Amino acid sequence: MSFERIKEKLNILADAAKYDVSCSSSGSKRTNTDNKLGDSSGMGICHSYTEDGRCVSLLKILMTNYCIFDCAYCVTRKSNDIKRAAFKIQEVVDLTINFYRRNYIEGLFLSSGIFKSPDYTMERLIAVAKKLRTEENFNGYIHLKSIPGASDELMWEAGLYADRLSVNIEVPTISGLKLLAPEKKHDDFTRPMLKVKNEIVRHKEEKKVIKSTPKYAPAGQSTQMIIGATGESDKDIMYSATHYYKNYNMKRVYYSGYVPVADDSRLPPIGSQVPMLRENRLYQTDWLLRFYGFGVGEILNKEHPNLDIDVDPKLSWALRNLHLFPVDINMADKAMLARVPGIGMKSVHKIVNARRFRKLNWNHLKNIGIALNRAKYFILCDSSHWEHRDWEAAKIKGRILQNSTGKFRKEYSSQLSLFN
Repeated sequence: MSFERIKEKLNILADAAKYDVSCSSSGSKRTNTDNKLGDSSGMGICHSYTEDGRCVSLLKILMTNYCIFDCAYCVTRKSNDIKRAAFKIQEVVDLTINFYRRNYIEGLFLSSGIFKSPDYTMERLIAVAKKLRTEENFNGYIHLKSIPGASDELMWEAGLYADRLSVNIEVPTISGLKLLAPEKKHDDFTRPMLKVKNEIVRHKEEKKVIKSTPKYAPAGQSTQMIIGATGESDKDIMYSATHYYKNYNMKRVYYSGYVPVADDSRLPPIGSQVPMLRENRLYQTDWLLRFYGFGVGEILNKEHPNLDIDVDPKLSWALRNLHLFPVDINMADKAMLARVPGIGMKSVHKIVNARRFRKLNWNHLKNIGIALNRAKYFILCDSSHWEHRDWEAAKIKGRILQNSTGKFRKEYSSQLSLFN
């Protein structure tokens, strides 16, 4: 195969993979031994990110963009008139090793269109990972995109060679899936997820007794939802995400704004791309649910089915619950401090530690690093200075938005990117 043909395949199949954002590698640790090639650090190997938080240090490609399915939302659907290509197993292995040796990448993210059958496609993905591990002694990060409908036996084998596995559920609701991908069944997505979850648990338990038990998907599993292809509200999306976190032990759920790729009456029109800010609001909500102790029903419910685009979800929740504020910084517990807009978890720990020695005032809080431009409307502290507070939600929101200087907006945009 000529270099030009390999380059052409790479252009086609790397471009086709750009719609999948679930390529975080956090959580895996494969320490290099016996002079093998590569190393996955404990904090994950993705050290470089785009401005919106996406990882750029993995070789991210499809095995092929041929597909037997005709999902309306997918650029690789069989009815789409696009240039097609397919890598051979050894070609992907060689690309990964050559790119790694040149320090272009630190790992591999491999997905694929489905050709012939789910099992046939999954076997080829596994063959790449197996060759890298056993023949090339590659010890770097490998993320395999699990193929919906693949057998339990193949899912078990995939976890022996991959650091992370993921099955994209694509559309957040079953009704949306039936509308846009009627050839697929919801069980095709959830059955592999359940197998991976159970195998991770089983291998961890066996490892406690038998030290030689091999690692199984040490970075866990993740999934991705396409946002905006159908009419789901933010409430529908986050309730679905909560279901997958709870029932399948997901490490991450990713939210990818739909990019219109087809002129179809079932889909949004060409040119109506989902705003990046909606993605960010969903990631922020995800963060609050996982790390800040919020329940999904507190943030999204029948009265508030969609997130406020103007302000972050914690501030939006606080404005709807002003009866819980102001909070006394020197008396409130950790759980309540974490709910104050402008106070992150690191600041919560700093406040709790600092107030053991003295009561905290505005200067202390400023030095700790909390965002006082938001927090000041919701807290009390040790200060003789008393300022008038107008506890009407609309006015507080207006003042916060009005006082958001260019510097704050820049810093805030940077914070938003972290949620990806």
